[in-house]
Amino acid sequence: MSHSLALTQGDPAGIGLEITLKAWAAREAAGLAPFFLIGDPDLVAERAARLGLAVRIARVDPEGAAAAFPGALPVVPLPDRVRAEPGRPDPGTAAATLASIETAVRFVREGRAASLVTNPIAKHVLYAAGFRHPGHTEYLAALAAGPDGAVPRPVMLLWSELLAVVPLTIHVPLRRVPDLLTPDLVIETARIVDRDLRARFGRLSPRLVLAGLNPHAGEEGSIGTEDRDVLAPAVARLRDEGIDIRGPLPADTLFHARARAAYDVALAPTHDQALIPIKTLAFDEGVNVTLGLPFLRTSPDHGTAFDIAGQGIAKPDSLIAALRLAGRLTAARPA
Repeated sequence: MSHSLALTQGDPAGIGLEITLKAWAAREAAGLAPFFLIGDPDLVAERAARLGLAVRIARVDPEGAAAAFPGALPVVPLPDRVRAEPGRPDPGTAAATLASIETAVRFVREGRAASLVTNPIAKHVLYAAGFRHPGHTEYLAALAAGPDGAVPRPVMLLWSELLAVVPLTIHVPLRRVPDLLTPDLVIETARIVDRDLRARFGRLSPRLVLAGLNPHAGEEGSIGTEDRDVLAPAVARLRDEGIDIRGPLPADTLFHARARAAYDVALAPTHDQALIPIKTLAFDEGVNVTLGLPFLRTSPDHGTAFDIAGQGIAKPDSLIAALRLAGRLTAARPA
């Protein structure tokens, strides 16, 4: 198996190429494992020149990436030329964006790359070009389907050194959350989190907590019944299975330093319950990790930032953290 990480180009009009160049430039100081970008080498070189970044570009295949990495940013070329202006999203680049993702998944599944790291994409750009998946993660899950066509269930983990969280529901209106929040959703998600913390993060006994949906976790049904009737029974079933999980616990006291020391991952019923605390504590260092797939995938915890693309001010911290985590977890994985 190759020990290099496969990095997708993301939307070429966003900040993905800029932060990739900056991450490679910081490779030694950041202690990054070798990685290669899947994209258009000419576009990458043009972007480097435009930003005034002295980065050499090496056209490689995945197996040659590690040897090239110390002296140049390795780029595995896409079949076709990619043309994009920073800050000007164009549906015409959608095919290249998707080709980069598809190629990266294929390399990882073939053992030609160690793990997958993805740069940000813009769903509205892909939708305009006919993309039919709900989002990036769902597309990766479809690409990870087994020989029988079964699609794995992905789970989004937001990870940092200070806090790790999993939202049980993601991009849905708040009024829909109580209907979506079923015992099966809680149980299936917690099982995947527990399994991948053991298999990928090397946690022998993962400690999970579940935040309540309502204020004060419902106060025994006096402030909403979901915590008592949905979340608590799910936690009881998980504990019967041997999973170390507590809850539901009041969300407003779950994320201070002393509380965080008592668990490894917090599951939260809503998107913002999970993302507000981690983005407050680790806005630039947060990493999006997709659990439940047959391969490791990490990503920066931010979007394409079209508004600052091409200006030289994009910070590579989150991508560096995603690359560092992928390299660390890959190195720790049993051969």
